[in-house]
Amino acid sequence: MTEAAIQPRACSVARTLDIVGEKWALLAVREVSLGDRRFDEMARRTGAPRDTLAARLRTLTGAGILERRQYSERPARFEYHLTAAGRDLYPVILTLMRWGDMYLAGDDGPPLVLEHTCGHTLAAQVVCEACGEPVRARDTRPR
Repeated sequence: MTEAAIQPRACSVARTLDIVGEKWALLAVREVSLGDRRFDEMARRTGAPRDTLAARLRTLTGAGILERRQYSERPARFEYHLTAAGRDLYPVILTLMRWGDMYLAGDDGPPLVLEHTCGHTLAAQVVCEACGEPVRARDTRPR
Protein backbone atom coordinates (compact mmCIF):
# COMPACT_ATOMS: atom_id res chain seq x y z
CA MET A 1 0.00 0.00 0.00
CA THR A 2 1.41 3.40 -0.91
CA GLU A 3 1.74 6.14 1.65
CA ALA A 4 -0.74 8.28 -0.30
CA ALA A 5 -3.38 5.53 0.08
CA ILE A 6 -3.12 5.45 3.88
CA GLN A 7 -5.83 7.56 5.47
CA PRO A 8 -5.87 8.83 9.04
CA ARG A 9 -7.75 6.48 11.32
CA ALA A 10 -11.27 7.78 11.90
CA CYS A 11 -12.01 7.61 15.61
CA SER A 12 -13.77 9.42 18.40
CA VAL A 13 -10.46 10.33 20.07
CA ALA A 14 -9.64 12.77 17.27
CA ARG A 15 -13.13 14.28 17.33
CA THR A 16 -13.00 14.65 21.11
CA LEU A 17 -9.58 16.29 21.00
CA ASP A 18 -10.97 18.87 18.58
CA ILE A 19 -13.06 20.11 21.52
CA VAL A 20 -11.11 19.29 24.70
CA GLY A 21 -7.61 18.63 23.42
CA GLU A 22 -6.15 21.89 24.70
CA LYS A 23 -5.02 22.10 28.31
CA TRP A 24 -7.19 25.05 29.33
CA ALA A 25 -10.33 23.25 28.17
CA LEU A 26 -9.76 20.19 30.36
CA LEU A 27 -8.64 22.34 33.27
CA ALA A 28 -11.88 24.33 33.02
CA VAL A 29 -13.86 21.07 33.10
CA ARG A 30 -11.75 19.95 36.09
CA GLU A 31 -12.59 23.13 37.97
CA VAL A 32 -16.31 22.92 37.32
CA SER A 33 -16.18 19.24 38.36
CA LEU A 34 -14.54 20.27 41.65
CA GLY A 35 -17.14 22.98 42.28
CA ASP A 36 -15.43 26.14 41.00
CA ARG A 37 -18.12 27.33 38.60
CA ARG A 38 -17.45 31.04 38.27
CA PHE A 39 -15.09 32.59 35.76
CA ASP A 40 -12.83 34.34 38.29
CA GLU A 41 -12.46 31.16 40.35
CA MET A 42 -11.58 29.16 37.25
CA ALA A 43 -9.07 31.75 36.06
CA ARG A 44 -7.39 31.77 39.46
CA ARG A 45 -7.34 27.96 39.88
CA THR A 46 -6.16 27.19 36.34
CA GLY A 47 -3.80 30.10 35.75
CA ALA A 48 -5.30 30.46 32.27
CA PRO A 49 -5.14 33.84 30.54
CA ARG A 50 -8.62 35.37 30.84
CA ASP A 51 -9.18 35.71 27.08
CA THR A 52 -8.08 32.11 26.51
CA LEU A 53 -10.31 30.81 29.29
CA ALA A 54 -13.28 32.77 27.93
CA ALA A 55 -12.72 31.24 24.48
CA ARG A 56 -12.47 27.71 25.91
CA LEU A 57 -15.64 28.20 27.94
CA ARG A 58 -17.46 29.31 24.77
CA THR A 59 -16.23 26.19 22.97
CA LEU A 60 -17.22 23.89 25.84
CA THR A 61 -20.63 25.53 26.10
CA GLY A 62 -21.16 25.35 22.34
CA ALA A 63 -20.21 21.66 22.36
CA GLY A 64 -22.75 20.90 25.09
CA ILE A 65 -20.17 20.03 27.76
CA LEU A 66 -20.95 23.01 29.97
CA GLU A 67 -24.03 25.14 30.37
CA ARG A 68 -24.00 28.76 31.39
CA ARG A 69 -26.45 29.84 34.10
CA GLN A 70 -27.09 33.37 35.27
CA TYR A 71 -26.79 33.84 39.03
CA SER A 72 -26.98 37.65 39.24
CA GLU A 73 -28.94 40.21 37.22
CA ARG A 74 -27.19 43.44 38.23
CA PRO A 75 -24.56 43.12 37.10
CA ALA A 76 -25.25 40.13 34.87
CA ARG A 77 -23.08 37.30 36.15
CA PHE A 78 -22.93 33.69 35.05
CA GLU A 79 -21.56 30.42 36.31
CA TYR A 80 -20.91 27.17 34.51
CA HIS A 81 -22.40 23.76 35.19
CA LEU A 82 -21.58 20.35 33.74
CA THR A 83 -24.07 18.80 31.38
CA ALA A 84 -24.39 15.02 31.14
CA ALA A 85 -21.63 15.12 28.50
CA GLY A 86 -19.45 17.15 30.86
CA ARG A 87 -20.03 14.77 33.77
CA ASP A 88 -19.01 11.91 31.49
CA LEU A 89 -15.64 13.61 30.95
CA TYR A 90 -14.76 13.39 34.66
CA PRO A 91 -13.33 9.84 34.41
CA VAL A 92 -11.01 11.11 31.65
CA ILE A 93 -9.73 13.83 33.98
CA LEU A 94 -9.30 11.32 36.82
CA THR A 95 -7.37 8.97 34.54
CA LEU A 96 -5.07 11.78 33.40
CA MET A 97 -4.58 12.77 37.03
CA ARG A 98 -3.66 9.21 38.03
CA TRP A 99 -1.14 8.98 35.19
CA GLY A 100 0.40 12.31 36.21
CA ASP A 101 0.54 11.20 39.85
CA MET A 102 2.34 8.00 38.83
CA TYR A 103 4.85 9.44 36.38
CA LEU A 104 5.22 13.16 37.09
CA ALA A 105 4.59 13.79 40.80
CA GLY A 106 8.21 13.53 41.94
CA ASP A 107 9.38 13.29 45.53
CA ASP A 108 6.65 15.54 46.92
CA GLY A 109 3.94 13.19 45.73
CA PRO A 110 0.65 14.13 44.09
CA PRO A 111 -0.29 17.81 44.42
CA LEU A 112 -3.98 16.95 44.87
CA VAL A 113 -5.42 13.83 46.49
CA LEU A 114 -9.11 13.04 46.07
CA GLU A 115 -11.18 11.01 48.47
CA HIS A 116 -14.12 8.90 47.33
CA THR A 117 -17.38 9.01 49.30
CA CYS A 118 -16.45 5.59 50.73
CA GLY A 119 -13.64 7.35 52.62
CA HIS A 120 -10.72 5.90 50.67
CA THR A 121 -8.24 7.73 48.48
CA LEU A 122 -9.54 7.66 44.94
CA ALA A 123 -7.46 5.69 42.44
CA ALA A 124 -9.19 5.82 39.06
CA GLN A 125 -9.06 2.71 36.92
CA VAL A 126 -10.65 1.83 33.60
CA VAL A 127 -12.43 -1.51 33.68
CA CYS A 128 -14.43 -3.46 31.12
CA GLU A 129 -18.11 -2.81 31.73
CA ALA A 130 -19.00 -6.39 30.74
CA CYS A 131 -16.52 -8.44 32.79
CA GLY A 132 -15.12 -5.94 35.30
CA GLU A 133 -11.49 -6.68 34.40
CA PRO A 134 -8.98 -3.79 34.24
CA VAL A 135 -8.42 -2.57 30.67
CA ARG A 136 -4.89 -2.70 29.24
CA ALA A 137 -3.78 -1.75 25.74
CA ARG A 138 -2.72 -5.30 24.92
CA ASP A 139 -6.24 -6.53 25.72
CA THR A 140 -8.04 -4.32 23.20
CA ARG A 141 -8.31 -4.33 19.43
CA PRO A 142 -10.41 -2.55 16.79
CA ARG A 143 -13.41 -4.42 15.45
